[in-house]
Amino acid sequence: MVNIAPETATQSTENFTGNLLEVRDLKQYFPIKAGLMQRVVGYVKAVDGISFTIQKGKTMGLVGESGCGKTTVGKTILRLVEKTSGDVIFKGIDIYAISHKELRTLRPQMQIIFQDPFSSLSPRLPVSEIIGEAVREHNIVPKEEHDDYIDSIMKSCGLQPYHKDRYPHEFSGGQRQRICIARALALNPSFVVCDEAVSALDVSVQAQIINLLKDLQDKYQMAYLFISHDLSVVEHISDNVGVMYLGNMVEFGDKASIFRNPLHPYTQALLSAAPVPDPSAKRNRIILEGSIPSPANPPSGCKFHTRCRERMEICSQVAPETMEVEPGHFVSCHLYQ
Repeated sequence: MVNIAPETATQSTENFTGNLLEVRDLKQYFPIKAGLMQRVVGYVKAVDGISFTIQKGKTMGLVGESGCGKTTVGKTILRLVEKTSGDVIFKGIDIYAISHKELRTLRPQMQIIFQDPFSSLSPRLPVSEIIGEAVREHNIVPKEEHDDYIDSIMKSCGLQPYHKDRYPHEFSGGQRQRICIARALALNPSFVVCDEAVSALDVSVQAQIINLLKDLQDKYQMAYLFISHDLSVVEHISDNVGVMYLGNMVEFGDKASIFRNPLHPYTQALLSAAPVPDPSAKRNRIILEGSIPSPANPPSGCKFHTRCRERMEICSQVAPETMEVEPGHFVSCHLYQ
């Protein structure tokens, strides 16, 4: 874990060969304030101690129900919100151990594609300015090459040069998402958080965007943290998959292990709800009891025990430890301890 000066930070990451991203026991608690003096009376435990790694050119899918903390994980990794505790190591650099000035030199290498392609684009700027603003700010290319560079980025994302003078409201949802991808790609990043990047699009457009992301990954060797509710999309694009429940990572492993041999009862329930293309196929649907508890007042022991059909007495008393059940396949459940 090192603290690198701004003038050497970019150079030090160019030939990095370890894990591109390491997240260690990351926690993100948001204070709950009440009363006239706005005193802190509790915390919303949005992310409650998760760990994982992502390698260069690989994709990690992050799945779970709404409100489980997936988006907060992405924002905290990028330091868009400040962490409560834990470590985020990007190319050997502790993101939270460097100053904002030093972080600025790393910003082009870490980008995000937001869920809503319309609200994340300024309605007052044309496409050329949306994509090119950060390119100028970070001096990605010389000034005389700026226009040609923007044209090449747009072309690689399926946009045409005559789109440069148009505004976001003049495009379809799929085209707007391509603009968001072009804006992130223009900074030549090595890591991109895709926060529900295709959830607002039609199925046919989703396929186009997913194929675009995979093609760009093969070409530029980018790593993705792909946040999604759609398990079929996650299975198609991901190399590793993490399953989150109420701020915790309950299961993590490679794609084949998670989809062919889900271990945690919550993962099994999620996969049983995923539709299959064969109408004659019969699936054993697992119906979860109740609703998700509040992250401000989570259950004791295993947070999932209030909805788990496999719960035991110990589940309500002791939080399970994370175990490696098979090589590279981790699960937090008393059934395997």
